[in-house]
Amino acid sequence: MTDILWNFASFIIAIGVLVTVHEFGHFWVARKCGVIVERFSIGFGKAIFNYQGKDGTVYTLAMIPLGGYVKMLDERIDTVEEDKKPFAFNNRPLWQRSAIVAAGPLANFIFAIAAYWIVFIIGVPTVKPVIGEVAPTSIAQQAGIESGMELKAIDGIKTSNWQSVNMAVIGAIGDDRMTITVSPENNNYQIDKELDLSNWSFDPETESGLIKLGITPYSPKISTELAQVIDGGAAKEAGFQSGDKLLKLNGESIESWMGFVSVVKQSAGIPLPILVERNGRELQLNLTPKTKNINGQTIGYIGVSPKVEPWPEEYKIDQKYGVFAALGQAVDKTGQLINLTFSMVKKLITGDVALDNLSGPISIAKGAGMTAEFGLVHFLGFLALISVNLGIINLLPLPVLDGGHLLFFAVEAIIRRPVPEKIQEVGYRVGSVLLMAMMAIALFNDFTRL
Repeated sequence: MTDILWNFASFIIAIGVLVTVHEFGHFWVARKCGVIVERFSIGFGKAIFNYQGKDGTVYTLAMIPLGGYVKMLDERIDTVEEDKKPFAFNNRPLWQRSAIVAAGPLANFIFAIAAYWIVFIIGVPTVKPVIGEVAPTSIAQQAGIESGMELKAIDGIKTSNWQSVNMAVIGAIGDDRMTITVSPENNNYQIDKELDLSNWSFDPETESGLIKLGITPYSPKISTELAQVIDGGAAKEAGFQSGDKLLKLNGESIESWMGFVSVVKQSAGIPLPILVERNGRELQLNLTPKTKNINGQTIGYIGVSPKVEPWPEEYKIDQKYGVFAALGQAVDKTGQLINLTFSMVKKLITGDVALDNLSGPISIAKGAGMTAEFGLVHFLGFLALISVNLGIINLLPLPVLDGGHLLFFAVEAIIRRPVPEKIQEVGYRVGSVLLMAMMAIALFNDFTRL
């Protein structure tokens, strides 16, 4: 229950910030173009708070926090007094109307740059994307990729950390080939490796595209010695202590930590005889994993963590920059996100990416809650990602979105007169149906992932 409330609160903050940014873009440019703005609302429905500014605009905070709007003076909607007609949206020059509409998505892109700018000034501790293992006969192995190589770029996108790698890999969904730029172990030169993706497929929600390529990221060795035993856990109740070294499970030697974890997960409520070494002596303990439900699956857990070797110093990096360098990094990162998102939208339209990859508000809420727990830097990165997505979605040429209005304006520029209202009305209806269908699919996908 606590997780749900945390996710909901984080979601409200995230959506509130991004909607405010988007609508402020429309509002600010409208004011600069001399258009009278009657209302600036964050949320829909009944107003919780109203404030009328000296500029005459009513600023509103409404009950339903899933959007917002800027209501401008417009003769097509209301009766406008004669002396105010020059300040109505519909009477402004075409370039001004276009600028006002485009300002919302543009504000989202600017916000993403600002968020990443702060992130890179604060600094992001991370590690180099060095390959740990390459699976035999895998796509990566067939392309000549080897353990110890460092991933430098994927299809031209720089990959300074594993987050960048995963993002670039997801962007390759639906492609036939992928070019990975790598630097061999202990060498500074770079070489390109081309991967054949014709037999590559995975579910982004449950599988790693990188693992499906045959690449396992490097990670420090995990020992079978316990570093921590959590109070109230099954291991504590069974008598395990920090420093115990796991030797045998069910009479068989424990060769790796991950192998041990795999057995525990499959043994919820099942007694497991375990031989441990404590202070040079062997000790037999009986452990019964407790039950935990994750994503509809029942797994066993015991409440312990192992000792892990430290990361090699040469693998550690801190993506922290000065004020001006951070701005350049932020622009570059936002540009990569915009290109990736446009690519994914195109692939959704062409069918190269399945519609079950669409995510809705529930998935966004989970992401908001999880990144907020990790701290400000991660939450800002999440906001930047969603802001870019919001901006691009609004640029889709559906009449109910900003992109649809811009499409009508483009036609107006060509035919030298506004698109007839009847045609616009039909467009709005069709656009509404398509948008609702897209939202329904996203919500359905969210519920199937619960």
